[in-house]
Order: sequence, then C-alpha cells, then structure tokens
Amino acid sequence: MLLETLVVGPLGVNCYILGCEQTGEAVIIDPGENPERIKECLHRLNLKPLYLLITHGHFDHTGGLKELKKMTDSIICIHREDVFLLCDGDVHAGFYGFTIDKPPDADRLLEDGEEIQMGKYIIKVIHTPGHSPGGVSYYIEGSVFVGDILFSGSIGRTDLPGGDYNLLLNSVKTRLFTLPPNTIVYTGHGPHTTIDREIKENPFFINNY
Repeated sequence: MLLETLVVGPLGVNCYILGCEQTGEAVIIDPGENPERIKECLHRLNLKPLYLLITHGHFDHTGGLKELKKMTDSIICIHREDVFLLCDGDVHAGFYGFTIDKPPDADRLLEDGEEIQMGKYIIKVIHTPGHSPGGVSYYIEGSVFVGDILFSGSIGRTDLPGGDYNLLLNSVKTRLFTLPPNTIVYTGHGPHTTIDREIKENPFFINNY
C-alpha cells in the first residue's frame, strides 16, 4: 500500500493519502486544507482518489473538501452523527478566528463495520465516538487512522460540541485497544504510535485499562 502524509492547515492536521500500487486507486483521509498540495501529491504518485474519508467533522479536518471535491469528484464519506459538524464547519471555524469554505454535503453516510474498497485493499470503518459523536477510525492492513480520539501519549479533547470523556475512553479501550498490538496508529495531529505502546505508556490508560 502506498502511504503519504501531508501536514496541512494552520492547526497542523495530518492528511493521509492511501493508494493501491496495482490499480492506482486512492483515498484521502482528512483533507483539512491545502488542496493544491494534495493534488500535486496525487499527480506525483499517479493516483486517482475515489473517496474523501473524514474521521470527524471538525473544521480543521474538512477545510479542503470543497476544492478537492471540484478537482477530483471523489465521494465524501462521514459518519451520520457528525453531519451537523460538517455542515457548520465554516461557522465553527469563524468562532476560532479561521476562515474555510463551507464544506459540501457528504455523499455517503457511514456506519460502524462498513467496508470501503480501494483497489486490492479493504478499509474497515470503526465507530469511535467521544471526541465527537460520529468519530470513526479507518483500519487497513495493520494500520488504523484515528483522527483526534487518540494521540501518542494522550487523547483528544472532549470539551467541544458532542464530546464525551467517558465515551472517548471506552471507545479507545473497546474499539482500538482490541486491535492487534503491532497496529500502527496514525493520528490526526502529531507523530504516529502503536496500539501496544499506548496500552503500556499512555497515562490516560495505564491504571484504567
């Protein structure tokens, strides 16, 4: 599997481009900003994006959707419980002093357990609420892309609309920590980690798992 990471936007969101080396099909996870950079990366790798996969609806993860939708005509996917965040992304951005285009409507509303085909690869949707009601993680071949629910040595904030601290902890423990220990965790901000490392070293779970 091809994997490229671009850090985009003023809040440093990790945007991931996944591609099938055989078919050239690709997905883009959390295109938070800088659509031209993302397009250049796709061109360099000779990839055709089929889906724009959103881990959660916060504006810093959706700011590039409008332009990328125009450029690629890819299918925008988000969990149904985060549609309200997607729809008001430009308004929420304004509360924090940022400006983004109003995100387009989603084309596909995801449910827990769904599978998304990308060439020879299958991406599994795991509903992981807590940072937001409709937060999801995307699992593919020993890697999981978790958005802002889990970080290296930390967790996502729960003081935003729809956040729930206890639900977040439960999602991580029951949905993510049950994945194979060597699974690589690709986070929404900052460095990647592993499931095993977070079980053993994350201070939010050392005495609570």
